[in-house]
Amino acid sequence: MGSQMEAGDILQIAMRIEENGAGFYRYAVQVAQEEKAKEMFGWLADAEDKHKAIFQGMLSRLETRTPPESYPGEYGSYLHQYADNKLIFKKEVMDAELARIKDTLSAIDFAIDREVDSILYYHEIKGFVAADQHEAIDKIITEERRHFNLLSKMKEEYS
Repeated sequence: MGSQMEAGDILQIAMRIEENGAGFYRYAVQVAQEEKAKEMFGWLADAEDKHKAIFQGMLSRLETRTPPESYPGEYGSYLHQYADNKLIFKKEVMDAELARIKDTLSAIDFAIDREVDSILYYHEIKGFVAADQHEAIDKIITEERRHFNLLSKMKEEYS
C-alpha cells in the first residue's frame, strides 16, 4: 500500500474521530444538568465539526499531489490498530459507553479520555502527511489540548 493511500486512510480516521467527538458532545448536551455544562458541550461539538472540515480539506488536497516519502507498512498498521482500539468506537461499544454516561461528571470524564486519545493520534499522523500540513495538525492538537484543559477545569467545579 503506497503512503498516499495510507495518508488518505489516516485522514479519514481523523475525520471519523472528530465526527464521533461531535456526536458524543451533542449527546452530552442532553445528559448534562447544568446550563453552563450544556453550553460547553455544545461549543465543543461545533469545534469538532470544524476540525473534521480541516481534515477533509487535507484529504481533498492529497489527490492532487505526490505523496510524502514512504513509511513502512507496519507503521500504518500500527496506527490502524491504535485507532480501532482506542478511538473508533464500534457502535456496540459506543452504545455501552454512552449508557454509562448519566450526568455531567461522567460525560466530562469520558470527554477527557477522548481528547487525550485524539491528541496522541494526531501527533502520530504527522508522519503521514506532507510537511506543509503539519502546522494545521499542530493547530488542531493545540485546540484539543485547550478542550482538555477546559474539561479539566469544569471537572474540578463539578467534583
